[in-house]
Amino acid sequence: MSATPQKNRATRRVLAAAAGLATVGALVAAMPAGAQDRGHGHGHKPRTVDVQLLSFNDLHGNLEPPAGSAGNVSETQPDGTVKAIPAGGVEYLATSLRTARKGNPYSVTAAGGDMVGASPLLSGLFHDEPTIEALNGLDLDVTAVGNHEFDEGADELARLQNGGCHPVEGCYEKGKKFKGADFPYLAANVTKEKTGRPLLKPYTVWKKNGVKIGFIGVTLEGTPDIVTANGVKGLKFHDEVETINKYARELDRKGVKSIVALIHEGGAPASTSYNYDCDSPGAGDGISGPIVDIAKGITPKVDALVTGHTHQAYVCTVPDPSGKPRMVTSASSFGKLYTDTTLTYDRRTKDIVRTSVKSANHVVTRDQAKATDMTRLIDRWNKLAAPIASKPQGWISADINGRGSTAPEKPLGNVIADAQLEGLAPADKGGAEVAFMNPGGIRADLVHKASGSEGDGVVTYGEAFTVQPFTNMMNVVDLTGAQLVSALQQQVSGGNEASPKILQVSKGLTYTLDLTKSGADRVVAGTIKLNGEAIDPARTYRVAMNEFLAGGGDGFAALGEGTNKLVGASDLDLFNAYLAAHSTAAAPLAPPATDRITVIQ
Repeated sequence: MSATPQKNRATRRVLAAAAGLATVGALVAAMPAGAQDRGHGHGHKPRTVDVQLLSFNDLHGNLEPPAGSAGNVSETQPDGTVKAIPAGGVEYLATSLRTARKGNPYSVTAAGGDMVGASPLLSGLFHDEPTIEALNGLDLDVTAVGNHEFDEGADELARLQNGGCHPVEGCYEKGKKFKGADFPYLAANVTKEKTGRPLLKPYTVWKKNGVKIGFIGVTLEGTPDIVTANGVKGLKFHDEVETINKYARELDRKGVKSIVALIHEGGAPASTSYNYDCDSPGAGDGISGPIVDIAKGITPKVDALVTGHTHQAYVCTVPDPSGKPRMVTSASSFGKLYTDTTLTYDRRTKDIVRTSVKSANHVVTRDQAKATDMTRLIDRWNKLAAPIASKPQGWISADINGRGSTAPEKPLGNVIADAQLEGLAPADKGGAEVAFMNPGGIRADLVHKASGSEGDGVVTYGEAFTVQPFTNMMNVVDLTGAQLVSALQQQVSGGNEASPKILQVSKGLTYTLDLTKSGADRVVAGTIKLNGEAIDPARTYRVAMNEFLAGGGDGFAALGEGTNKLVGASDLDLFNAYLAAHSTAAAPLAPPATDRITVIQ
């Protein structure tokens, strides 16, 4: 399964990087005796060659620099203080990657999934064709699928790979047909239920001048729990470790001994600073989360792990099953960082010299030159989007933080839940008494500073869409008080115990979250009240939520038990209606108080 699209690009890169060949020679010359061949003859190749692996993950169609706090990365300074650096945007990502490749004749660029999905309007409005086009321009060689690649189902994912115009909306530009990705999307652990065959290629082999590196791509096994049922219809998701080990054996049999796994699953480092030393030995240091056990179970045949999903930045070593350290990396999200890993390839064994694997994350700063081809791409699509994107929806008096807030209760979460309750409270709209919003569905902050020519404080349709890009249909269902209590406890127990998912709640619902306790006890049952009255376990309540939560998504099985369902407007329509009803230029909407969840730490 050779990755043909790379061939022309590789040739272009060889010419561009010919000047840099001398440096590789110098590196090899500086290696200890025995590390390289002693051969003299004419045209003899050195025994080892350094392959540069550039990687990033969770771009989510963020072609323009992400706004507000969601566009910052944290950097710990020598004096221990933490500085926020504005980062990201494909104009800068392209420049960063192209600069990094200079002087590296062997360079391969890989991604860890969620390149598209939950995208801002500029990409989302066009079913993410602009992002695929940008990734082609960035010379991406390969990516794993992430859970968001399934947001619109398997057929739409196949179209992103193979090209062709959208089945409903057709072609967006006159006389232009969408070409699709010129890099392979890998989905080793996703099979079709009917045939048992892989949905897409499980792996690809990158080749250059006799150097061969295999890439296996998987998404998290729990993808069906975090994607709408329609998105994963007819598909099966398999264990990440078993799948990677199976295909690593297959590659090994084919003579491919150097293998990188691209895994759309991740962890949480002890610090959110991108330059944190993940391998520092202090108590409480290092990394936790699902990727740790996955990394410990993956065969030593795999030489490095590029991960994602958690939107965290880390460069860690986790021991493989034989006890040897192995590099596990993730580059935050939204194109704000990229990882540069050096893989030393031994031509005789055809394997990576694991002891010399080096890796570091680098900030995609916004003070470097913009890549003009990416600026042209953004301008072209922005012109198409402008009539819809620039329509004002409402006004705000200051930033209302959502994605950028680390608190359990987010100001923007309150606004969204209130919008859903207000829109669905009328008897003919469902008679909702309370609304729940999943925190992961809030994709950005509402930023006071103007993003274009609309003026400060104006919320445009494009900005509102960036916050709520899924356009999930709203549901209102009957749940008993007992089921409501169970749902709130499921935020911090079961599959959500290790990393709690705190629902955003509409006004009137209050309770105490005691983080000093463990499991379901963290939600103090006796404190749960609606409009000042204790929840009655036997009573039936009308509850509003998006269709994803109503399907039991994000580990909220209790919310999936609702009956007497009424389908309402989309979450985005309700959000925009609320902004229009509660703000004017003279009286903008202020960030709401966050006093619904009392947190004990």
